[in-house]
Amino acid sequence: MDTQNIILPAVCFGEVLWDMLPEGPQPGGAPLNVAYHLNKMGVLTSIVSKIGNDENGEKLTGLMDVWGINKQFLQVDDTHPTSVVLAKMNGNEASYEIVFPVAWDFIDKDNNIQSVISPATYFIYGSLASRNETSRNTLFKLLETDAIKVFDINLRPPFIGQDLLKILLGKADIVKLNEAELEMVQVIFNGPLSNEASQVKFIQDRFNVSGVIITKGEFGASYYTPEKGYHLWGNEVRVKDTVGSGDSFLAAFIANHYLKIQPEIILKNAIAMGAFIATKKGGCPDYRIEEYEKFKNQMF
Repeated sequence: MDTQNIILPAVCFGEVLWDMLPEGPQPGGAPLNVAYHLNKMGVLTSIVSKIGNDENGEKLTGLMDVWGINKQFLQVDDTHPTSVVLAKMNGNEASYEIVFPVAWDFIDKDNNIQSVISPATYFIYGSLASRNETSRNTLFKLLETDAIKVFDINLRPPFIGQDLLKILLGKADIVKLNEAELEMVQVIFNGPLSNEASQVKFIQDRFNVSGVIITKGEFGASYYTPEKGYHLWGNEVRVKDTVGSGDSFLAAFIANHYLKIQPEIILKNAIAMGAFIATKKGGCPDYRIEEYEKFKNQMF
């Protein structure tokens, strides 16, 4: 289908890369993972990013074609390579080196992007893609649109500071954090360190954010609207790895929010998707939606 000039339900901005894991390379980057799962759930999604003019870039574009991700705003860099993230194992613990600079550090402004974004479009972004000035300025420009802005905070020190985080939070309509990131935001902005509800209210009031999502791994998640907080426990599952499970959670949240489903059901479906992906290897595993639906019905 030709998607040129068609208003898109969702646009993801930021890093696309290869995770160089001990068992072999895996496609990744939070924006790519979110786009992958949104498309799986029938929400046409475009990705705004940049790859190198190299074999790693060609492999990523080939996967995007297979997955049905719209690539009209995927740029190619003749100078900088496609991003890789180097994983080092210390026993069962992994540490990651996010190589710099790479192609997605240099995402250029493209005025055509605004032509496919409407007030009903979900514009999903994180903090990592702001580590370099070129991509940061492009993101700031896109954040001036009227889209529903979803900030998947993904704090990656040292690529985040108070001034930048203040801008990114101040543009968001919906923010997703895990518990550690929620605490970190309080420390950075001198918020309360008492309980989750007061910490979330601090973010909502300080940055005029309407929706806050807190993910808690196997312990479920919470979703706060201006009127009410919704909480749901998760269930223990047989985890293969947790790579991309948070991204799949966010994708399911957005897909259900797009359909204007009730908040309790949005939360249930998102938790189920995050748990479902944790039972598989990698952030973009192959699956059928019917498998997820069966898993969800067994989980709740």
